[in-house]
Amino acid sequence: MSQKIDKKDFDPATLLWYDAPAKEWEEALPVGNGRLGAMVFGKYGEERIQLNEETYWSGGPYSTVVEGGAAYLPQIQKYIFEGEPIKAHKLFGRKLMGYPVEQQKYQSLANLYLFFENEEEVSEYKRWLDLETGIVCTEYTVDDITYCREVLSSAPDQVILVRLTASKPGSLTFKAQLRGVRNSAHSNYATDYFRMDGVGQDGLMVNGKSADYMGVEGKIRYRAQLKAIPEGGTIKEEDDYLLIDKADAVTLIIAAATNFINYKDVSADQTARVSNYLEQVKGKSYEQMMSAAVEDYQQYFKRVSLELPKTANSYLPTDKRMAQIAEDADPSLASLSYNFGRYVLIGSSRPGTQPANLQGIWNNDMNPAWDSKYTTNINTEMNYWPAETANLSELLEPLTTMVKELTDQGAQVAKEHYGAGGWVFHQNTDLWRVAAPMDGPCWGTFTVGGAWLTNELYEHYLFTRDKEFLTELYPVMKGAVQFFMDFLVEDPNTKWLVTNPSTSPENPPKAPGYKYFFDEVTAMYYFTTICYGASIDMQILKDLFGYYIETEKILGLDSELMEKAEQTRARFVPLQIGKDGTLQEWTEDMAQMEDKHRHFSHMYGLYPGNVISVKRTPEFIDGCKKVLNQRGDGAMGFSRAWKMSLWARLYDGDRANNIFKGYLQEQCYPQLFAKCGKPLQIDGTMGVTAGITEMLVQSHEGSIDLLPALPGEWDKGQFNGVCARGGFELGFTWENSTISELKILSKAGEICRIDDGKNLKVTKDGKKIASKVNKDGSIEFKTIKGGLYRLIPK
Repeated sequence: MSQKIDKKDFDPATLLWYDAPAKEWEEALPVGNGRLGAMVFGKYGEERIQLNEETYWSGGPYSTVVEGGAAYLPQIQKYIFEGEPIKAHKLFGRKLMGYPVEQQKYQSLANLYLFFENEEEVSEYKRWLDLETGIVCTEYTVDDITYCREVLSSAPDQVILVRLTASKPGSLTFKAQLRGVRNSAHSNYATDYFRMDGVGQDGLMVNGKSADYMGVEGKIRYRAQLKAIPEGGTIKEEDDYLLIDKADAVTLIIAAATNFINYKDVSADQTARVSNYLEQVKGKSYEQMMSAAVEDYQQYFKRVSLELPKTANSYLPTDKRMAQIAEDADPSLASLSYNFGRYVLIGSSRPGTQPANLQGIWNNDMNPAWDSKYTTNINTEMNYWPAETANLSELLEPLTTMVKELTDQGAQVAKEHYGAGGWVFHQNTDLWRVAAPMDGPCWGTFTVGGAWLTNELYEHYLFTRDKEFLTELYPVMKGAVQFFMDFLVEDPNTKWLVTNPSTSPENPPKAPGYKYFFDEVTAMYYFTTICYGASIDMQILKDLFGYYIETEKILGLDSELMEKAEQTRARFVPLQIGKDGTLQEWTEDMAQMEDKHRHFSHMYGLYPGNVISVKRTPEFIDGCKKVLNQRGDGAMGFSRAWKMSLWARLYDGDRANNIFKGYLQEQCYPQLFAKCGKPLQIDGTMGVTAGITEMLVQSHEGSIDLLPALPGEWDKGQFNGVCARGGFELGFTWENSTISELKILSKAGEICRIDDGKNLKVTKDGKKIASKVNKDGSIEFKTIKGGLYRLIPK
């Protein structure tokens, strides 16, 4: 690898590399197999590899449903309509908030420490993450011996592997220690929260339980176990250390598991699970396990490639590339960011696992920021924005499963809190799939979290045309529609149908009745966000009801509810432009408390939704631009990622690219994880991947639009394997900002439409295919399922 870096013949679109170890956890490099994750510091002298298992959470199965809250809903709605939001806020907080008000926390599993002597100074240091293989490597030289460590997380074998080698036989001498993590808020002293022990002569283990939290007893039991396999030399256990002396090479195998089966069942045997994982790899060589892991990983990663222009800076260490991006063009850094987002999704969301949470599966803390949960007023949805376009449809399965599970308590919340049918879910959940409002009324009045997730799942059908999936999703969609059919109320002033209570995350209005006050429920001073008919609500519901109606037609159901849904949708409060010229954020024309607010909730309809469009609703585009310009190009990582896609939908690629560069310099860690202030989150990472796609291909208007928001710096490139709605997989090349070749694989046999395609000739198997030129300059042609089509300039 060192020779490759020096020769500049590695691919800067798939390799992150650095010339110094990580100084803090947020700089470490991740590996993951969907269930097991690790953050690798790449240190010499004392290495740390931090470990996670996706189901290690505080608490246990519990419910936050509060019976009888619906009796107070009419009074809350009356307060809001009559301009008394603080009274509504306080009543909602006392009667409709879930209990416990807070939810459970994702936990940090353990740390593997490796101690090496005589490594105070090293030379030729490098560490890297190869996105082509999913392997993290650290390499350095001490005296005349070069040491190398490889770390990967294997999906086939469900273990983490650490491989240590040296350039001279008999040169590996080190100590290994597996440490549990103490929760400082829930003291572990003299309890069974965790215990460290040796395992025979060649292993270590940590046993523990999850903490009690918010009155919920900790039900998770876990085990993490290390097994060392030296080649040459000796190994022995001493106290809670493994001592390896003068080995030629060493393979460390880390297995971990909990007793979690599902959100209602924690009856598994974590000890037996770990034993089974270790038994299954018994007798396998490192090369066999590594090859199987890489092959499994590449079945996902190899589907798509993005090539953008390279410059001299493209071959610098990644952190130095990021630091110089504003001064020197390095388009290939966008390719690397795009690929890292795919890597993170592959590493944190596999079929059968939990969905990716705020930090994917990588968490260093027992009390992480925002509990590292599933926040659904933007963050969880953003985690999955790239899933379909990046040809990773299967990785949506954990989210699909979670949404189905949320309908359980969601139906109870609908009945008890709102007196409604169907199901409802708000802005946060955890491993235990609680669905009631949480944290406080400023956040808990977001009733469309479940609706937004349902819309996200419907995208899977739009991209794949999979009717079996649509049939599976139908009850979820129907239940969401049923809830809002009962919940929506008539605005007494306009007679439009609106949500009430409502909130526009997480922005407080500046209007009569909204003032700084003390909230007894949360024991905090703040401004309330409670309102009626927030624009994001109505836009999400416009999509939801539209998708539901279309699903009824596709599946040939034509139910009575569909007719009511059509009538109800026609009465939704419409999009509005406020007196300041911006797209209105609330039904009422209210000012905002924070003019640079990080959320763009009322822009949902532009992206990721499909309510606002340059082509279909041009009368609202200036209002959208005014919002974006007013709030600026800064803020947190997820916010900048969202802005990239919003400007891409407005066909301004250079603005999107400038926001991307600012993100890299100010709201992104050196390994391309996004920041949310200080905390590491993956939402912005995934949002950037989605935003780069939107700059290069869009398909939400019913046709495929190539290079719709191409930055001037990306004047040539190649994008292969990217997916478009309608069941199409694309490969295209461009020169001088113009498409030079396009290949289309039709996976569903749909009619294919290409924007501005009148100058393209369509062929299949070398023969010309008939195409129709539409009035708008687009072309369309029939396809057959499995057919490969080639389009070139006439």
